[in-house]
Amino acid sequence: MKLGLIAGNGRFPFLLLDAARAQGFSVVVAAIREETDTEIDRRAQSDAGVTVHWLSLGELSRLIETFKSAGVTKAVMAGQVKHKQIFSSIRPDWRLAKLLLNLRTRSTDALIGAVAKVLEDEGIELMSSTAFLEPLLAQEGVLTERAPDEDERRNIEYGRGVAGALAGFDIGQTVVVAAQACVAVEAMEGTDATIERAGRLMGSLDESADGDAAVGPPSETSTLARKLTVVKVAKPNQDMRFDVPVIGQSTVETMVRAGASCLSIEAGRTLLFDRETLLAAANRAGIAIVAARR
Repeated sequence: MKLGLIAGNGRFPFLLLDAARAQGFSVVVAAIREETDTEIDRRAQSDAGVTVHWLSLGELSRLIETFKSAGVTKAVMAGQVKHKQIFSSIRPDWRLAKLLLNLRTRSTDALIGAVAKVLEDEGIELMSSTAFLEPLLAQEGVLTERAPDEDERRNIEYGRGVAGALAGFDIGQTVVVAAQACVAVEAMEGTDATIERAGRLMGSLDESADGDAAVGPPSETSTLARKLTVVKVAKPNQDMRFDVPVIGQSTVETMVRAGASCLSIEAGRTLLFDRETLLAAANRAGIAIVAARR
């Protein structure tokens, strides 16, 4: 059995690769030159069941040719491709240029959804990116030793409404809240950068802190409560084939630096990478993490 893997950045492609190989798939990796970690080449060298082909963003025809020549009929996308890369750094080939011209909106969902349709028309089914990683989906409930306090729960309730509306427009999926006021919303910069920006706005970002740093004292310049709550949701009609919400240890480390004390995610539709390490870091910092369903 062969599986095509369109690999973005981060650890997601490697986790999916391991899971697919464990289930007996040979994997044909389409590595994105601008995003994928070169460690993927070393994986191919040590595993005869993995082949890697490098291509740049925009080379849709080459992607299709690569998969078809390898006999791939099912593929998955795993790993982030930065939104600013998609819309500013891309050099489309003729096939992708034609696709872009026919898009009604240039949102990430519209673009990747159109690519998925082209792949399907070429006989390549794009599967859910969680198909091999169901155990990593967040389960409902409080995941850390500490549960959100009353103020944090109010922030979560407010933030879920704002984040849900934001996600509905395919703008971003994360908001940062303090005292039931929206401090920062995510656009193309990504979750961690949004949290850092919130810390700067509140005067609470510790530029020198590492992942084990403690949350510092309230900022004297802020008129809001010092506590920041991060709320991340899935889109109302989340396509689990791509752009699935992901939380990793770096998110917790960024929250610590920014002075955020609570994280709310969506149960069943958010992937938790390095779960034990992530939760241990959150517990050390006194951060509450809760997963709820909408």
